[in-house]
Amino acid sequence: MNVEYAEQKQALPKQALSARPGKWRTFYLKLRKNKLAMLGGYVILFYFLVAIFAPLLAPYDPYHIDLVNKLKPPSVEHWMGTDDKGRDVLSRLIVGTRLSLSVGFVAVFIGAFFGIVLGLFAGYYGKWVDTIIMRVIDVLLAFPGILLALAIVSALGPSLINVMIAIGVFSIPMFARIVRGSTLSVKKLEYIDAIRSLGASDMRIIFVHIFPNILSPIIVQATLRLATAILSAAGLSFLGLGAQPPLPEWGAMLSNGRDFLFTVPYLALFPGLAISTLVIGFNVFGDGLRDALDPRMKQ
Repeated sequence: MNVEYAEQKQALPKQALSARPGKWRTFYLKLRKNKLAMLGGYVILFYFLVAIFAPLLAPYDPYHIDLVNKLKPPSVEHWMGTDDKGRDVLSRLIVGTRLSLSVGFVAVFIGAFFGIVLGLFAGYYGKWVDTIIMRVIDVLLAFPGILLALAIVSALGPSLINVMIAIGVFSIPMFARIVRGSTLSVKKLEYIDAIRSLGASDMRIIFVHIFPNILSPIIVQATLRLATAILSAAGLSFLGLGAQPPLPEWGAMLSNGRDFLFTVPYLALFPGLAISTLVIGFNVFGDGLRDALDPRMKQ
């Protein structure tokens, strides 16, 4: 049957085998028309470059303690001042970019991986498989995301790795529901029936023919979820459940700065601005991706 499948797959509709030649060019042209989305993309690119070249860009050692120069205001020597231990705030923000982006991407990867697998199986097989999976998803959705993350981190212990796991767990339901809905629509198409009649296995149909055709909503959800993950990680670190000293994670820096809010407000101002701009960048870029990838948004 596999030989027959290989010989006859040329007869399948082109939609099932390859993307249209100008698909990505059309997508880029639509995205480029959205100025706000492009601005968000440039913000994300800027932070990515900062994270990649952090060791080269940081003017000082972010972990070096210099109590003689503690709580210095912004100056030519220290552009964003120093904290209560004399550490350069700018250097800590630059190095902290790696931590914040890493937490966001790892957490979203965990949520997307399990959510996609569960959603694909639930949507494709239906019946009791769908019932069991979706009832578990409903249980997870019954808890507010940040409360579920707090419970998981409290059980596992405060650390950045546990924060990634916690945020990843409460991201699973979002991906599972989106993937399930998209799978239910795609599996009804004629080319899926044609592939099945040629003897293709369920795993091949699911991961080779259905999954590539539902990537658009997954990409959009992942982009938007990155903003939520970064903000949630910063919130947990702010509460002391995430990054532990001396890691220069933005939420932990913001938590440290609140003790000096009325005397040296820049300690909280700069980490807060970094979190805000990156989260807003992901949100507006995700909105632009959704509009560009939605076939109903044709000009």
